[in-house]
Amino acid sequence: MGEVIIKMPDVGEGVAEAELVEWHVKPGDPVREDMVIAAVMTDKATVEIPSPVDGTVIWLAGEIGDLIAVKAPLVRIETAGGAGEAQPLPSSQAPTAEVVKAEIARPAPAAPVAATPAAAAPPAEKPLAAPSVRLFARENGVDLRQVHGSGPAGRILREDVEQFIVQGAAPALVKGGTAKKTATEEIKLTGLRRRIAEKMVLSTSRIPHITYVEEVDMTALEELRATMNGDRRESHPKLTVLPFLMRALVKAISEQPEVNATFDDDAGIITRHSAVHIGIATQTPAGLTVPVVRHAEARGIWDCAAEMVRLADAARSGTATRDELSGSTITISSLGALGGIVSTPVINHPEVAIIGVNKIATRPVWDGTQFVPRKMMNLSSSFDHRIIDGWDAATFVQRIRTLLETPALIFIEG
Repeated sequence: MGEVIIKMPDVGEGVAEAELVEWHVKPGDPVREDMVIAAVMTDKATVEIPSPVDGTVIWLAGEIGDLIAVKAPLVRIETAGGAGEAQPLPSSQAPTAEVVKAEIARPAPAAPVAATPAAAAPPAEKPLAAPSVRLFARENGVDLRQVHGSGPAGRILREDVEQFIVQGAAPALVKGGTAKKTATEEIKLTGLRRRIAEKMVLSTSRIPHITYVEEVDMTALEELRATMNGDRRESHPKLTVLPFLMRALVKAISEQPEVNATFDDDAGIITRHSAVHIGIATQTPAGLTVPVVRHAEARGIWDCAAEMVRLADAARSGTATRDELSGSTITISSLGALGGIVSTPVINHPEVAIIGVNKIATRPVWDGTQFVPRKMMNLSSSFDHRIIDGWDAATFVQRIRTLLETPALIFIEG
């Protein structure tokens, strides 16, 4: 018998450690060559780690949420052949996709281990439950697949397992016939959710925000948008407000380049960018990501729209690359129909500005002689007050307002 050690791969870009976000095996499990045994995350990129050999898992490096150093032992596998070591991936060959398979160098060929019927069978759908609940179920010999979950999205709680153990005993009732709920659930912050938390703490703790809210009459733009969507080519995506806002940003930035900047507060250096790389805050099943429409200054309305749709689809499917999720110089945050009346968007560090889009609503507006219905929308925008003064922030937003209220100006060059 031999032993193979799989080390944490080097995923490149100077990354020194990665977070364990999934284990697909446990000690004692048989594995086959190329079977995915773990997934790790670094800076929103998830990397799947395959087994280079057939064998049996005898040791795992840590628990979900742990940070493991690059080149540190990750998994030990007992094989029928000689001992070896699966070397980590060189940084020059590091993966670039959002979800990729890390190619790990193979050790000397090992004799294959015959798969057991359990290993050959396709795994059943994994029930939703916290690690503490899974441990409690294992200690009591309960198969979670047989337990009905009463938590959100069918998540199994400890009280569900306890109820299953006593084989359906009626829960205690309070007056009115409703069951008491005393369960608590501890959820460890891992993966993308932890990255988001760290980013928000960094931004709010280091950037003194100033938020400026302005009302915009979107009636003319909405009429133009409806006309353009009605006449669009089949190959063109449906236009939302955002492509128009992106083009308005480009024009406003040409007059106030200090807004399109990043600030290295450790070095005390502001970098103004001639390229306008617009981050679009996008909600995905895993959490908030910010894909980047690069060189918006060189794109027209339809091109902005098409690229935004492409990137949003890639972000939601988990296939966006690192380059597509980094390098923004200014960000747009929009919740669409859920945009509310006003918001206080958090700046995407190290940028110095973020433009927040609220929902469009028809409201009565006084035109000097009477109230008329107009389609109104608020822009809630935050700025780094170390770099952008309140006057400059207001001037910038007012320029965007003018462009949106008179949308023909967006299409005028110069």
